Amino acid sequence: MHRVFGLTHLFACGCAGKLQADSECDVSDEVSQTCSSDSGYNLSNVIYTSKDSVEVVKLLRQKFVGNEVFHFARHFIGRPYVGYTLEISDPERLVVNLRQFDCTTLVETVCALVMTKRQNSDNFSDFCQNLEKLRYRSGKMDGYLSRLHYFTWWMHDNIEKGLFIEVIDKVYFTAPKTVNNYYMSQHASDYKMLASHPEWVDSIRAMERYANGADGHYLPQTATKFSPEQLSVIHDGDIIAIVTTKAGLDYSHLGFAVWGRDQKLHLLNASMVYKRVVEDTVTLYDYLAKRKTSVGIRLLRLIGK
Repeated sequence: MHRVFGLTHLFACGCAGKLQADSECDVSDEVSQTCSSDSGYNLSNVIYTSKDSVEVVKLLRQKFVGNEVFHFARHFIGRPYVGYTLEISDPERLVVNLRQFDCTTLVETVCALVMTKRQNSDNFSDFCQNLEKLRYRSGKMDGYLSRLHYFTWWMHDNIEKGLFIEVIDKVYFTAPKTVNNYYMSQHASDYKMLASHPEWVDSIRAMERYANGADGHYLPQTATKFSPEQLSVIHDGDIIAIVTTKAGLDYSHLGFAVWGRDQKLHLLNASMVYKRVVEDTVTLYDYLAKRKTSVGIRLLRLIGK
């Protein structure tokens, strides 16, 4: 990913990909009107290409039956994995990039598409507004420090906005989670914007400390091999956040839950291992077992629009 789930996607991210800043919709008459700011959203603060805007409109106009999250997430299977695609603008602007993903931008893009579809809109500016709502504190972009860099921040802020509920039960979700985030503030030189603005580090450190502490329970790795009947609380398309024991971090990776034909949990994700978006044939249990620092999962379900 690259946000600190890792951090502005840290441990699942590689080198920054480059985006073309294209604030005008250079598209056909058929879709050009959907790139306007009919919703009042200011597209001058958005970095995107005409290819991005056209694809968003076409996706939103598709008619389909079934799981909304799966429909959009599976559309992106095969797209390249690229980290740090958000770290391209100072001052901060909303980055839209459907051509390459890290684990977090895949989740945000898919959720923004679902939210816009639920609003019965095919307007690119509405999609951008929803993406901003997901990515930034209280739903408003106000500089780099307003971005929800850690998953703990992202989860709680989006639950408070009424966009998600946490998926949990009292039987299997028994492992207590304690958050102790400090990676960004202690490794500021690893972050392009923090390296350019060392005066922001104290603010990041204060936000880290404010959100640290006991924070609910998660499903331990050993329980992820249980059957769909035992884990009936988990639905296809739920967001999976992988709990990590890596120093200074809360979660290391994001993806979508998939109940496979083998009746096992799998992960649809932008994979650093495969270098692309995949619906992994490896079970989630085996995926976690191969990574000593990956000790379990937290789950969210999109309910808002």
